[in-house]
Amino acid sequence: MRQVKVSFPDDFYHTFMEYLKDKPEVSVDEEFENLDKSVPQWQQDIVLDRIKTSKPEDYRSWEEVKKDLDKKWNFNG
Repeated sequence: MRQVKVSFPDDFYHTFMEYLKDKPEVSVDEEFENLDKSVPQWQQDIVLDRIKTSKPEDYRSWEEVKKDLDKKWNFNG
């Protein structure tokens, strides 16, 4: 099954969703439609500050981090 992100005018949303709900082969997940997708300014400021002040030695590879997490949580999968 494939997923598609579709954008259309707000006034067409209800009509489009009603059409899709009648199709048994289509799965509609509206959960993410109600999320606030904006990032608060305070959080943006923190991330930008961390980017500016970070040094190469502050970074670790995903493999290193995963190994430490696996060890900490006894996960061998």
